Amino acid sequence: MCHDPDSRPPEPPSDLHRAGRTAETSPEPGRLELASPDGTRLRAFAARPAEPVGAGVVILPDIRGLTGFYEELARGFAAAGIDAVAIDYFGRQNGARTPPPGFDPMVAFASVTADQVSLYAAAAAAFLRTAGPAVDRVFTVGFCAGGRIAYLNATADSPIRAAGTVAFYGVLRPWHPGMPSPVDLADSLRGPILGLFGGADEVVPVEQVDAFDQALASAGVDHEFVVYPGATHGFFDPSSERFRAASEDAWRRVIQFIS
Repeated sequence: MCHDPDSRPPEPPSDLHRAGRTAETSPEPGRLELASPDGTRLRAFAARPAEPVGAGVVILPDIRGLTGFYEELARGFAAAGIDAVAIDYFGRQNGARTPPPGFDPMVAFASVTADQVSLYAAAAAAFLRTAGPAVDRVFTVGFCAGGRIAYLNATADSPIRAAGTVAFYGVLRPWHPGMPSPVDLADSLRGPILGLFGGADEVVPVEQVDAFDQALASAGVDHEFVVYPGATHGFFDPSSERFRAASEDAWRRVIQFIS
């Protein structure tokens, strides 16, 4: 798991808050129901900034889908002036309803494909582009499984039409039949891409990061990979005090990349 169920993401550094506003005071639509292009209804959560910079992000969660962690993360982006929508992965299983008791996302995710999530994310991107005031550039920001999906949508034909891709410890190894390895598709990807990794990540080891880095470089894809020495999988979590500096640096790099 990337983080404990009750974890919350680190806040962006205070100097990145627009006009000194915190995530808690930023206006927001809150919980949404979106419809993907194939008609699937799904849960989502949107946060609107008090002082928008014109950029938006579609947040692609870890394998558990939309949780409180990603709702708070959307608020964090709004605090920095960036419109944000976090999506769920289980529209085909649960529609826009809250998951029923006993629902196991680890089991349900086996039937989720990158193509399905692309359509869900496209609905979130459309919401960002039409919610107003105008968002003129939309990025994807993915975590773990969501990072892998973000990479797979860094293509010219993705329905998301992202201006750039950010992935926190995106899974690279062969793993899911509906989600090919990004390394194998490096020739079809396009930048800019920002990848953030832990040097002691047991899920995404540095050797795999190096291989992906080399594949993207060979394909001429504009990208930057940052590896935080000693950081483990899911380091973007304030409960990990020893990774506080890595989390703050990651926030700064992401905001700079998007803004």
